[in-house]
Amino acid sequence: MVSPPGEEHRVRHAAHRVHGARDRARGRHPEERAGAGGGGPDAALGPEEGDPQAVSQAAPSGTVGRLLANARFEIVPTDGLEAELRHLAPGTTVTVTCSPRKGIDRTLEIAEHVQGRGFRAVPHLSARLVTGRSHLRAILRRASDAGFRELFVVGGDATEPAGPYASAGELLREMAELDHGVEAVGVAAYPERHPLIDEEELLRALLEKQPFAHHMVTQICFDPGALVRWLDEVRGRGVTLPVYVGVAGAVRRRRLLEISLRVGIGDSVRYLTKHGGIVARLLRGGSYRPDGFLAGLAPLVAGREDVLGLHLNTFNQVEATERWRREALRAYGYAPAAEAFPEEDAAS
Repeated sequence: MVSPPGEEHRVRHAAHRVHGARDRARGRHPEERAGAGGGGPDAALGPEEGDPQAVSQAAPSGTVGRLLANARFEIVPTDGLEAELRHLAPGTTVTVTCSPRKGIDRTLEIAEHVQGRGFRAVPHLSARLVTGRSHLRAILRRASDAGFRELFVVGGDATEPAGPYASAGELLREMAELDHGVEAVGVAAYPERHPLIDEEELLRALLEKQPFAHHMVTQICFDPGALVRWLDEVRGRGVTLPVYVGVAGAVRRRRLLEISLRVGIGDSVRYLTKHGGIVARLLRGGSYRPDGFLAGLAPLVAGREDVLGLHLNTFNQVEATERWRREALRAYGYAPAAEAFPEEDAAS
C-alpha cells in the first residue's frame, strides 16, 4: 500500500520556520564543475530519444554502478511490507519514515522488524514528535536495544511540536548531550526551493545540523543539473557533509506526478510543467523509472567522493524498484552487485 503524500515527510518537510540556526562550517570545499547545467528536458525521464524506460550506456558506467550499488531503500510504515521486503538482499539498508499520524512508536516497531529480518534498518526520528528529554532517552535506549547503528533525524510534519524541539537541529543538539549507541546520523537537505522556507534559512538550518551529522539525504529532485548546482553552491558556503541523492524509485507514474505536484517539489515541478511532453509521459500507464535522471547525474558527479549513493524513495513499491536497480546494474556491466533477483534464483 502506498501511503498518502503527507506520510512522506522528506517530500513534504515540516512547514515551520527554523529558529536560532547558527552558521557553522567545517571548512570550505568548493567544487568547480564544467557543464553542471546537466540534461535537457528528457533527462528527468529517459536518456534515449525521450524514452523514459531506456537505460543509457552514455553515462560513465563506473559512476552509475557505484551509485546503484550504494543504494538505500526508503519505506513507509504500513501493513503488508513483508511481501515487498523479501525482494531485497540481506544487509540492505532500509530506512523507515515517521509521520504525525502513525507516530514514532510505529516507525520503531517496523524498523525493529526490518532489522530482525537481516536488513540494516534506519528509523526516521521526527523532532516535532518528541515530547522531551525523557522521551528522547527512551527512544535512544530502544534504538540501542534494537541494534540500530544509524538514525535519520528530521524536523517532521507535525503542525505543532509535541515538546521543546521544533527543528532537527534542536533535537540533534540534545542528542549530543546524551549517551547512546548511534554511530551515524543522517539529516535532510533541500536542493530546490521549499514552498514555505527560503533558501538562506534552509542553508542556515543545514549548517546548524552539520556538526551533529555524518551525511545528508536530498529531497527528491527530477533535474540532475539543478541538484549538482545546489551541491556546488552549498559546498562553497561551508557544507561538507557527504550526500545520498534522493531519487524516486520505480513507481507508478501517475502516483509520482500526483505527489510531486501536490507537495510542490521546488524547481522540479516547474521543470516538469514547463516540458509538457514529460508530464504527458508521466500520465501514461505503467511505471516511472529513474534511468534518465541517473544518466544525467552520472557525468556531473563522476569522480566526486562526496556523493555516496542513491536514496531510493520506493513509496513501498520495493519489488519494482529493486528489479529496476538490478537491471540497471547489469546494463552498465556492474556485475559484482547485480545479484540474481530472488525469483530468478528459484527458477535456475
